Amino acid sequence: LFENGSVAWIKVEQLKPYHPHKEEMIKINKGKRFQQAVDAVEEYLKKAKGKEQVSLFDIGCHRLSERLVPEPAEVFQSLMIDAFVLQPASSMEPISKRLKIIEEDTGSTSIQAADSTAVNGSITPTDKRIGFLGLGLMGSGIVSNLLKMGHVVTVWNRTAEKCDLFIQEGARLGRTPAEVVSMCDITFSCVSDPKAARDLVLGPSGVLQGIRPGKCYVEMSTVDPETITELSQVITSRGGRFLEAPVSGSQQLSNDGMLVIVAAGDRSVYEDCSSCFQAMGKTSFFLGEAGNAARMMLILNMVQGSFMATIAEGLTLAQATGQSQQTFLDILCQGQMASTFVDQKCQNILQGNFKPDYYLKHIQKDLRLAISMGDSANHPTPMAAAANEVYKRAKALDQSDNDMSAVYRAYIH
Repeated sequence: LFENGSVAWIKVEQLKPYHPHKEEMIKINKGKRFQQAVDAVEEYLKKAKGKEQVSLFDIGCHRLSERLVPEPAEVFQSLMIDAFVLQPASSMEPISKRLKIIEEDTGSTSIQAADSTAVNGSITPTDKRIGFLGLGLMGSGIVSNLLKMGHVVTVWNRTAEKCDLFIQEGARLGRTPAEVVSMCDITFSCVSDPKAARDLVLGPSGVLQGIRPGKCYVEMSTVDPETITELSQVITSRGGRFLEAPVSGSQQLSNDGMLVIVAAGDRSVYEDCSSCFQAMGKTSFFLGEAGNAARMMLILNMVQGSFMATIAEGLTLAQATGQSQQTFLDILCQGQMASTFVDQKCQNILQGNFKPDYYLKHIQKDLRLAISMGDSANHPTPMAAAANEVYKRAKALDQSDNDMSAVYRAYIH
């Protein structure tokens, strides 16, 4: 059943059991919107289980004209079929409410989630020219998704060869940060640390030389609030508009367009970036004045880094006391701390796979900055301080350019 009311038949031999073929069909269809639709349908079915029988007809027919489920025909052809029973729905409640896709009011004027891509069914890319500086683990996935969703993007990277792939995908090449900013309406940057962020703005042929009144600059790097304050002041002193928008996630989430964006600064820039944030992330939050996003992101990464160190400590203590590390993981993943993060990081450790998804040197930097922020607020951060020492040990063992999970190696040397 399509949105215009027409019907297409599916041959019986094309019907496949849902669970055995789910991953295969998702890989074939790939797009972020398809994955979001699958997640939304499964979430609804999970909540509805035991309450009423639910069908593809039930899910698909209600309010398709509102385009609240992206590409319904794709969903219907691939979510085959043994998990569903075809019978009329018991309720005509709009699918927007039943799938819980539409964002709920947070009750706060300082925090607002951006519209989900799934709500609109598709992204209408902004007609503003987008610049992007920095094509590392996070930036590469972000730029790829901006291009896929139809944005006009000009790229620059310190190592110019990294731009080649994106030029092939339709990006334009900027020779310097100043040139990118002068060519574009909104320029994003995503670099490694506060020094790199400052150098990009204040250095030779830097961003500041390309800023003109009305130009927007969006700092996506995870840095300290003092650096954000400095960059905001110099950008706005030239008539520019400034937003900080660090991201929570990993290389894989960046590639999948499922990052969480935490923004602060110029609210109008945040709104102008709406289609960009929808392309690169699953949700975004606006936290008020510049500096707040940096503070929030450092706290988030402090918790994540400390947790990763604790998991590594548990794995190595299990080994030291003669317990099976795999059994430890199996038990952990059946309890309240079960998560994709725990499962993936632990499996990678057990396989000796430390390919970077989030650099160990970067999570150590975030811990260091979070501890410093605690010092400024006269607030104790003893857990983060202990974890930071373990990461420093891992760096001394040449693990800086491996994944954060390589903190494990600090415990076995």
